[in-house]
Amino acid sequence: MRLRRHLILLAALFTSHRLSAQTAPRMPDPDRIRLAEAFRLADAVGDRIWPGWSAAPFAVLLVTPNYEYLVRHPAPTPDWTLLGVDSILNEGVWYRKRQFPLNFLATFPAVGAVPTIVVGQAEHTTAKTSTPWVVTLLHEHFHQYQYSHPGYYDSVAALGLAHGDTSGMWMLNFPFPYEDKNVQKRFSAAARALRAAVMSGGRAAFGPALDTLRQNLAALRQSVTAEQWAYLQFQLWQEGTARYTEFWVAGRAADAYQPSPAFAALKDFTSYRSLQGKLGNAMLDELLNDRLGESKRSVVYNFGAAEALTLDFAQTHWRGRYFTPLFTLDARLDAPQ
Repeated sequence: MRLRRHLILLAALFTSHRLSAQTAPRMPDPDRIRLAEAFRLADAVGDRIWPGWSAAPFAVLLVTPNYEYLVRHPAPTPDWTLLGVDSILNEGVWYRKRQFPLNFLATFPAVGAVPTIVVGQAEHTTAKTSTPWVVTLLHEHFHQYQYSHPGYYDSVAALGLAHGDTSGMWMLNFPFPYEDKNVQKRFSAAARALRAAVMSGGRAAFGPALDTLRQNLAALRQSVTAEQWAYLQFQLWQEGTARYTEFWVAGRAADAYQPSPAFAALKDFTSYRSLQGKLGNAMLDELLNDRLGESKRSVVYNFGAAEALTLDFAQTHWRGRYFTPLFTLDARLDAPQ
């Protein structure tokens, strides 16, 4: 893939002079700086968090009001026009007229068969400002890591949760019993037990807290069907671990990384340390005050992130076995090593 990118850059150098400033659009400078920071940060901390993460594709489709820009894609489709090599990104950039909503944020094969991050500008997404936007981009890049794992798509299909839906929307719309009062009660108890385990991690109270967590997870499992449980496990494994990755990316960046001078000079820049604190506080607050009936699927982000943090305390090197088995974190909590 790297060889292909080098060839694309070479081609871009030969063709970029054909585009005049009058006819070609220009990616806004803050977006160029943010993207460059995301790529730089991933290179600096990615493999320290997840083994082999750097081998995953990092194709990004940026949505702006009039145009979309494609970066780091190994094989753009014919509807894209080569803009040239960007001097900040040091990457070939393609463009086309806008097709996606300005606030879009998802990772899927949007261009050819390559899992591509489709993302709006910071001010148009839930991130709002530059530093959360960059870390959110690495959340989506973690999805590229998941999707690139051999057999991922076949294994998802084998779950049997789609029921004929080939669009992937079942992942958002699966009929989980969010409104069931017994499920809400069991989920709330498990969330509070999970919070206690995270809060006691590394201390003498962790062992008893982990036992209590296991008991509450078992009770939650008994309150739903096997299919509903499989869906919840899948979402915690996929989205919860991606949120956990945000927490770790921000922490690694705060500990041993210097943002680029251009990124630090952006008017909405905030430190990675402050972002990690906000992510941690949001996770603990939601576990204490969860509203399964109101938040519905979104509860999986912080619940799953907290489960992954608990695994940090309960096991050694669990991230190296993240894909074995697939689609469950609870199996690791049942038998920590």
